[in-house]
Amino acid sequence: MYSKIIVLRFPIDYAHKPIVCNLAKEFDLTFNILRATVLPRKEGLMVMELSGTKKNFKEGIKYLESQNVQVQNASQEVKRDEEKCIHCGFCTAVCPSAALSVNRPEMTVIYDQKKCTVCELCVLTCPTRAMEVRPTNTLFFE
Repeated sequence: MYSKIIVLRFPIDYAHKPIVCNLAKEFDLTFNILRATVLPRKEGLMVMELSGTKKNFKEGIKYLESQNVQVQNASQEVKRDEEKCIHCGFCTAVCPSAALSVNRPEMTVIYDQKKCTVCELCVLTCPTRAMEVRPTNTLFFE
């Protein structure tokens, strides 16, 4: 299974088309929409995790581009500043991917960056600002 978090930018006149739905139907890809702003008469923006076979993934990306959708790597990641973290656990309550969890009985917060979907809820919740978004330098198709 191949999976990436991507950012889609829809032109004004494409926001009403079922482009993302076609990824599942035509290319056997699954998607998880992490954030979206799609309004009539405005450019649409969607952050999603797209998963499937590598071949289908690449074909799905080609399809999106043929529909005038700009496709970009999410190109950011959430990092934790260990010195700022007080292990209060606030972030674990809002993390939808279970990337943040409490290690018991020590009651320390564990961060598994591989599970992180970069939804940024932990960044907003952290009272000490230990969680922060940083750009990555990875290429889209590795």
